[in-house]
Amino acid sequence: MSERVLTRRRVLLGAAALATSACDSQRPRAGFLGVMDRFNERAQSALFHPTRLAPEEPVEQLTPPGDFPHYFISDTVPLAPADWRLEVGGLVDRPRAFSLEELRRLPRTDYRIRHHCVEGWSAVASWHGVRVSDLAKAVGADPRAGFVEFRSFDQGYYSSWDAPSALHAQTVLAYGMNGAPLIPGHGAPLRLYSGVKLGYKMVKYLTTVRFLPEATGGTWEDRGYEWFAGV
Repeated sequence: MSERVLTRRRVLLGAAALATSACDSQRPRAGFLGVMDRFNERAQSALFHPTRLAPEEPVEQLTPPGDFPHYFISDTVPLAPADWRLEVGGLVDRPRAFSLEELRRLPRTDYRIRHHCVEGWSAVASWHGVRVSDLAKAVGADPRAGFVEFRSFDQGYYSSWDAPSALHAQTVLAYGMNGAPLIPGHGAPLRLYSGVKLGYKMVKYLTTVRFLPEATGGTWEDRGYEWFAGV
């Protein structure tokens, strides 16, 4: 599954690069694509509202577990190391490493919303975990940190978000799906999930959360995909 998705995305990116001679695949934020991405970012940021929630789906809309696609870029399903911890740092008063049990002691959030993929498909699952906003309170995140970066052990897959989206009420670090513990195919032991972003922004197999004064990039964003990627 992951190889098929990766191949289609490479094709889409190649088509975008051929669409204009002003695009430089080594510098996706330069030239025409950079101008359009910055325009899209401003437009989507203006439409985003921190209190607007994605609608909850009824339970009968749940996608059968075997039909909710898996995605990873490693050759096989990534498995967490035995000493896994979530490192949280950057502009925070109390940087620390959280075990999964310590994360479970933070306030829990549950919701059932629709997942939107850039390829056009969607699926519904119930998620539970800790809000990024509650994690930010736990470590004393600095209000000047306008961005949050998420990194994983899936060959270094990463993405950076604007802080308002990361701190949205429906942005969680999920350790459970459909009432059960998260499985490796869906990003165990911990993955990012949100009602306000497209799927490629939702980093699985998390290892690091950093609160930053500037945006970095992302595995797909560095190759020309939209940085804001709101829904």
